[in-house]
Amino acid sequence: MDNLAKIKELIKELIKEFYPVAKEQFGFHKPVRLFLRQDACNGANPLGKTAYYDPGKMAITLYITGRHPKDVLRSFSHELVHHKQNCEGCFDKIGGEMERGYAQKNKELRKLEAEAYLKGNLALRDWEDSKK
Repeated sequence: MDNLAKIKELIKELIKEFYPVAKEQFGFHKPVRLFLRQDACNGANPLGKTAYYDPGKMAITLYITGRHPKDVLRSFSHELVHHKQNCEGCFDKIGGEMERGYAQKNKELRKLEAEAYLKGNLALRDWEDSKK
């Protein structure tokens, strides 16, 4: 097994451990779909994509190439907050598309993004600290 495959397996195991804790903490009940994407070009780009949430498909895509597993988990936790927001209907209440710069242009989407950064990072930090 090559190094990327080992890292991918490690990420999968960590996600399996963290997901039920995050699900309980964030309080969503609908399942989320998860995709781990390997993309060498993106991984070589210092400002490449890290992850995104697709509200229509209730799916999270995590870019894993060239990233530390904990950083991938941080992205996962952030996107799980967006999943919770979607399950609560927050995206339905907000007009506008999620085009480039949405978090700077739309005040309501900015609030949702701020919540995802705060709650996602804290949830991962608390879970990590409980493992030490």
